[in-house]
Amino acid sequence: MTTEKTESEALAGARRLSAVAAETAESAVAAAARLTEGGKLIDQHQVHAERIAQLATQARAAAELLAYAEGQANAGRRDELAEEEAFAFAAEVVHNARSAAEADPDAFGLPAGLRQRLEGADLRALVRAGLAESRWRRIGAKVLEARGAFTAALDDDIANMTRDHARSFARTEVAPIAQELHRQDLLVPEELIRKMAAMGLFGSSIPESYGGTGMGYLTMVVLTEELSAVSLVAGSLITRSEILTRALVQGGTEEQRRQWLPRMASGELMVGIAVTEPDIGSDVASVTCRAAPGEHSGKRGWFIEGPKAWATFAGRANILALLARTNPDASLGARGLSLFIVPKEPYEGHHFAHAQPEGGTITGTANPTPGYRGMHSFTLAIDRYFVPEENLVGGEAGLGKGFYLQMGGFAAGRLQTGGRATGVGQAALEKACNYASDRRQFGRPIADYQLTQHKIGRMATHVAAGRHLTYAAARAMEADPSAPASAGLRAGSSTPANAGLRMSGGLEAAMCKLFASDVAVWVSQEAQLIHGGWGYSEEDPVARYVADALVLPIFEGVKPILELKVIARQLLAG
Repeated sequence: MTTEKTESEALAGARRLSAVAAETAESAVAAAARLTEGGKLIDQHQVHAERIAQLATQARAAAELLAYAEGQANAGRRDELAEEEAFAFAAEVVHNARSAAEADPDAFGLPAGLRQRLEGADLRALVRAGLAESRWRRIGAKVLEARGAFTAALDDDIANMTRDHARSFARTEVAPIAQELHRQDLLVPEELIRKMAAMGLFGSSIPESYGGTGMGYLTMVVLTEELSAVSLVAGSLITRSEILTRALVQGGTEEQRRQWLPRMASGELMVGIAVTEPDIGSDVASVTCRAAPGEHSGKRGWFIEGPKAWATFAGRANILALLARTNPDASLGARGLSLFIVPKEPYEGHHFAHAQPEGGTITGTANPTPGYRGMHSFTLAIDRYFVPEENLVGGEAGLGKGFYLQMGGFAAGRLQTGGRATGVGQAALEKACNYASDRRQFGRPIADYQLTQHKIGRMATHVAAGRHLTYAAARAMEADPSAPASAGLRAGSSTPANAGLRMSGGLEAAMCKLFASDVAVWVSQEAQLIHGGWGYSEEDPVARYVADALVLPIFEGVKPILELKVIARQLLAG
């Protein structure tokens, strides 16, 4: 047990190191902006742009972990574990930043004064104190004592209540079927969908005026985190509706919002996303699937034709949010794309063939995957499928704006992925703590060994950093979903902002997705190693966590694209 003095020292150390991390990131971004001419030359400096994205994201995570610890202390609810985690994580971020800058000082271009402070004896001593293996072990011992369970009080009563209800629902209704869904690659059962719909889980971000609960992004993230901690599939069921919801709210017509959103909120309509193509992944602007204007039986609309790939839940879905090229001039790129709502019948199994009365067809075959099972991701072949003109999102005004509507939807999807990744990481952490506490080797529980405690300490700290970065992103998107905010990297809930990096809800959503996904991959693999041979058995859920986590850095923007084309591009453009 640490003393009150040590607690204060930890918080003070975290505050000082987090400020240095933020200043280093801001200076490195400014230098990179000059090097890349405001981001125009990112492709000539991709490796450095990736380093900048990572540094800025880690600094932001440190700021938010500190903000939580400070907020608890200011409210008279001092959280000793959070303070220790904030200190250790900030020390790690500064250590990593200093090492990167030392390896390539010309590219980082840090001012002389900042370099001197980074190399100063006082700061080096503070970093060493934060990174002391005894500190990591102390954190790990506390986490092991709690068997990995966490407390993260939120200044939002609805979000707190939602966490309790979602946790109870997940453990009662989802946990008993999660492992079998994965091992048998079964489709998520209709009964679970009905129960989730009855709880209003599909309408958390849909305004009340359109049949949703309107509880907002923070509640949605908390809900997603709790469901994903039991099953990534359960946590992902609402992702597709979130993506289409954002597109409709921002760019749909009023008639479209009233037609589609209430039925999505009630769970009557399940959504699939059809953007990626067999030869088109991250380069969404190069989509080739075509939509040509035409008529059928005197009704105006569009005939859609072409392939789609990795359309998750497309078999069971009642509607697809489909991106197609409405202008045949490929030189227009993104400006020639439009977003459609494509109705279809729901199908079970790994293959389906749907024919509409108008003569068009959609056939789909599920792609076998090592994890993220239970929803099935399909390759689709679409042949002259007729969609009425009123299903063009935004109507005539939405023609050629599909790319931008889809990207806005993906921002919501990335935010939700931060919650999904945090849930998977938390599940792996708890599983590791329980196993380490119960498994005895050489006469005592493996939780008693120093290396186990050290590992658990680092795992728990990174999960916590990802969690609070994701919560901050949800608040930012709630406050302003697109426009830059005036707050910089130090703009946590209680940490003073400065004239630093300009952030936006979309940028912070990308950051939380990037960081939390990496954490989930690493933490799940560390948990598997703690389990030894049993961790490699498909009978143990930890093997499922490992397989599921691998998809997190891929969907909603594969990691390198997210780093370069989303995070670095926005940072360097100012």
